[in-house]
Amino acid sequence: MKTEPASPITALSDYTHLEKARPARAFSWGRLAAPALLTLLLGLAMAQGLSADTLRIAVASNFSPTLDQLVEAYPGRSMHRVTLSAASTGKHYAQIINGAPYDLFLAADRARPETLERDGQAVAGTRRTYAIGRLVLWAPSLPQNEVGPELLDPGYPGRLAIANPKLAPYGLAARQVLEHRDAWAAFEPHLVMGENIGQAWLFVASGNADMGLVAASQWQLAKRRSMAGGPGSAWSVPAEWHEPIVQQMVLLRDTPAARDFYAFLASEDARRIITDAGYDTVAGHD
Repeated sequence: MKTEPASPITALSDYTHLEKARPARAFSWGRLAAPALLTLLLGLAMAQGLSADTLRIAVASNFSPTLDQLVEAYPGRSMHRVTLSAASTGKHYAQIINGAPYDLFLAADRARPETLERDGQAVAGTRRTYAIGRLVLWAPSLPQNEVGPELLDPGYPGRLAIANPKLAPYGLAARQVLEHRDAWAAFEPHLVMGENIGQAWLFVASGNADMGLVAASQWQLAKRRSMAGGPGSAWSVPAEWHEPIVQQMVLLRDTPAARDFYAFLASEDARRIITDAGYDTVAGHD
C-alpha cells in the first residue's frame, strides 16, 4: 500500500505547536537565570570594590609635585585609586574639621595634624613627620651673584611674594625670616601674598613679583623641569632664620588603602624621592 506524504498543512501545524511551546521553556529558564546572573554581577562588583579602594589624600601645596612622584612609584597604585587635593594646610584643615572625606592628610606643619589627633578627628598614633621643608629666595631676573640676604634688607624696594602666614606654614616661615632681618614692616606694603606656596611661586614666575620666598622643593623641581618663568637664581635661606618647617601626616580614616600608602611613605624608596625633591627627612612623631 502506497504511503501518502504528509500534507504541508499538517507539517506547518506541527512546527506551530513547537513554536508555541518555546516561550514557556524560555520563561522558565529566564526565571532561573536572572537571580544567578544578578548574584554574579554583585559578586564581581564587590570584588572590584575590595581590590580598587579609593584613597583620598589632602596634601599641602608645596608637597604636591613630590606626592605625584610618590604615587607613580607606589607599588599598590594598580590596586587603589588615588585622588589628590592640593591646597594650603589651613584650608585643608578647615575642610577636614567640617567633614571633608579625606583618608590621609599631608600637612606642611605639625600643629594641625596634632590638633586633629588630639580632638579625635584622626587615627590615634598615626601622626608622623614625613619631611622637613626649606626656604629659598628666588629672583629669576637677577644673576646668581646678586641674589643673597641683602635683598631682604629693609631698604630694598622690590615686590616680594610669600604665602599667607595665616594659612601656610611656608608663609609663616617667610614672615619669620623678614622679622629676623628687621624687615617685616618695610616689606609688608609691598608683599604679593598667595593663599599657598604654589601661588607665591606663580606670582614670581608670572612677573607679578620681583622675587619670592618659596619652597626649596619648588626650586629643585624647576631646575629639573626647566619650568616657564625660571628657574633663574636662588639663594638658600639659613634654617636658623625661621622655625623648622616640620611637615607631618596623619591618617583620618583607617582603611586598608590608607594604611598601605601610609606605610609606603616610610619606606626607603619613598624617603629617597622626598630627599631628592629638596626636603630633609626624619623618623618619629615629634
